[in-house]
Amino acid sequence: MKSGAEAGAMVREPEAEGFGNRKLIRPSLSREPGVERRERPAERPAPSNGAPKKPAPAEQTHAETFYYQKQMQSKTPMVVVTREGEELHGIIEWYDKTCIKLNRDAGQSNLLVYKSAIRYMYKEGESIK
Repeated sequence: MKSGAEAGAMVREPEAEGFGNRKLIRPSLSREPGVERRERPAERPAPSNGAPKKPAPAEQTHAETFYYQKQMQSKTPMVVVTREGEELHGIIEWYDKTCIKLNRDAGQSNLLVYKSAIRYMYKEGESIK
């Protein structure tokens, strides 16, 4: 049976001769006189298969704009649910980057609702579940 010191110790194989004292060689990052660096091209060339490069997707899809315009034109009764859970019923009269104006029934005041305060909205009469 092996002793405790021998049982816990791992036997390591000796390293090969050429790998023990390897020197790390790094290129000089400073510009040396007489040595020219090749500059990168401003744009990458088109793929060699002849297909044009696929354009990046649009930043904005305008889906929100389309939805608001459609509801305004058809004067669809909407339910706007705020972050606090309050339901506001009315027709969207106009919108901008930060707000929507909600026209409500006679006897109730019209509201200017910040978009950041809206949790969600749906057409009145539709079930949301």
